[in-house]
Amino acid sequence: VQLVESGGGLVQAGGSLRLSCAASGIGWRIDSMGWYRRAPGKQRELVARIVSGGSTNYVDSVKGRFTISRDNAKNTVYLQMNSLKPEDTAVYYCNVDTVVQAYWGQGTQVTVSS
Repeated sequence: VQLVESGGGLVQAGGSLRLSCAASGIGWRIDSMGWYRRAPGKQRELVARIVSGGSTNYVDSVKGRFTISRDNAKNTVYLQMNSLKPEDTAVYYCNVDTVVQAYWGQGTQVTVSS
């Protein structure tokens, strides 16, 4: 099983980034895909999640700024992040939940400068 994340980087406040996570080698049904983040000195938190039927949920702090989407044919999940703020600075982790277990990406750093 491999989760390959891309799209992190350094951006100024107000800018945008798009994260991608491509999952391969998963032989089980994928129930949901999502993104978590861990900021320095803080606990990991769920940022956004999309379930197989297409429903989404977001942490309150990103509502209206971030959009999660999914390409089922490619087993890829995206996170479009607009109007980024310095408090969005964190390592972002891709998560894939299947009927058997959860899988995690290696993390990608997002840094927003003020």
